Amino acid sequence: MSKYVIYQLLPRYFSNQTPQPVAHGSRERNGCGTLDGVDEKALDAIKAMGVTHVWLTGVLEHATKTDYTHLGIPLDHPALVKGQAGSPYAIKDYYDIAPDLAVDPTQRLNSFRALVGRCHALGLKVIIDFVANHVARQYHSDQCMTGMRDLGADDQPQFDFNASNNYYYLPGQALELQVDAYAGAKHPYVEKPAKVTGNDCFNNKPGANDWYETVKINYGVNYFIPGQTHFEPTPSTWFKMLDILQYWVGMGVDGFRCDMAEMVPVEFWSWAISRVKKDHKHLLFIAEVYNPARYRDYIFKGGFDYLYDKVGFYEILRAVIEVKRPASDLSGSWQAVNDILPHMLYFLENHDEQRIASTFFAGNAAKGFPGMVVCAALQGNPVMLYAGQEWGESGMYAEGFSGLDGRSTIFDYWSLSTLAAWNNGGQWDGGGATPESLQLKTAYQTLLKAVVREKALAEGRFFDLTYANLNNHRFNNQTQFAWFRKAGREYVLIVVHFDSKETPTSVHLPEHAFAYLELPSTFNVEATDLLSGRQTVLSLSAGATIDLTLPPLSAVMWKFII
Repeated sequence: MSKYVIYQLLPRYFSNQTPQPVAHGSRERNGCGTLDGVDEKALDAIKAMGVTHVWLTGVLEHATKTDYTHLGIPLDHPALVKGQAGSPYAIKDYYDIAPDLAVDPTQRLNSFRALVGRCHALGLKVIIDFVANHVARQYHSDQCMTGMRDLGADDQPQFDFNASNNYYYLPGQALELQVDAYAGAKHPYVEKPAKVTGNDCFNNKPGANDWYETVKINYGVNYFIPGQTHFEPTPSTWFKMLDILQYWVGMGVDGFRCDMAEMVPVEFWSWAISRVKKDHKHLLFIAEVYNPARYRDYIFKGGFDYLYDKVGFYEILRAVIEVKRPASDLSGSWQAVNDILPHMLYFLENHDEQRIASTFFAGNAAKGFPGMVVCAALQGNPVMLYAGQEWGESGMYAEGFSGLDGRSTIFDYWSLSTLAAWNNGGQWDGGGATPESLQLKTAYQTLLKAVVREKALAEGRFFDLTYANLNNHRFNNQTQFAWFRKAGREYVLIVVHFDSKETPTSVHLPEHAFAYLELPSTFNVEATDLLSGRQTVLSLSAGATIDLTLPPLSAVMWKFII
């Protein structure tokens, strides 16, 4: 078994070095990163961090305000596009690559193939989004070569629900956008009958905070009659979506991050994933799910390899970093999903979440590092980081549609100063980075390489020491968390410290930990801190304590061999 480290990046801004972008700026003004910009040097630098998988976010063609009619791509009505660049989750053609992302847009599919090839040549796997729940309102594929009919092409819109329809409709009702229906165009956007909006908004007046630019896809669930499903015969939507998955597997993709997977019936996922994996067992399917009551359904019935662990792990860990909950609460987060822990994906940032360094979160990237140690080293399950996280990106820009929200925009053309500094004119050596950013990046790289390289961290057994220290007055369970990992004769003792002050601590080592981990009752051993490289001799005894002094916002990972 291997430890997976997933690196999420948006090509749109990953290699974009345009200085001082402006809010609501066009592609011409603000620039745009490309697939070609994720070159071999960039991938070498990513690989050097211990990364095993690259999640290329926003690569499929989606609705945009940029005019590509010269390529034969119809112009999207601006009322249906959020931002200038548009949402990567308003897919316009499931079979095509966003023309924004190619130096030569006519060669955009070849640019994608070349990037997949570069990744594979370096031993990196490629993940892309599969947005199964909704599409852009003006969806139209001009790249489908399989003979599949377009979504909605054969629908009967006089029915609100029909098992053979690909969309849901509101017969007799026109769409009434609660945003400007013109948005600078000569004519307003007209849709009658209105299609149901992507976030399950079953009325003809989706609000400004709804996913009004998208429409909901019909998998045979009749939402107009609760509890009624039509999965036999197999709906045409299922075959169309399976064809899309198989198309991208044929392009060399190694996995899919499935957007809002819980809004799609688990029966479809079971049907589709089993068929795709029949001939491609190596493929990974990651589900974005937020309902813990459904987790096991999507693993055991749906066939997903990994699920987001946001509701639980991320939310508790974030609260610990923000000093809103005690670190000891982390024990409950893993215990709640202990039976499915190998399937849970840990993270501290992604495109939906606020940056650690933003004032909406911790306000300081260094405060997130102890949490990243927990994410990466607690268990053998996968860990994900978001491009710029390792450099302390703050996301504190008012980019346009996105606004000042502590996130890096997915709607606007933009560049990130931290990534531009790393890029350093195409060198990808961090030559433009600040000393603080370089220090953080070095810490991330050391951590991630260790969790991939060290067998005890990648696949070893786990013992939570924190709950055994709840009554230890010298161990601060508000700001400290400790655990053991073990594989064979190799052991790692890990203690993280979320406080901004240097603090002495004493970790109690219970006798049953020694029994479970098959340790001698008393021993002295040479140990190396996998984070700092510092060496020491540890004196450990069952039922005794070990004394440490923890620097601010730090962790120690003492490795020893018995």
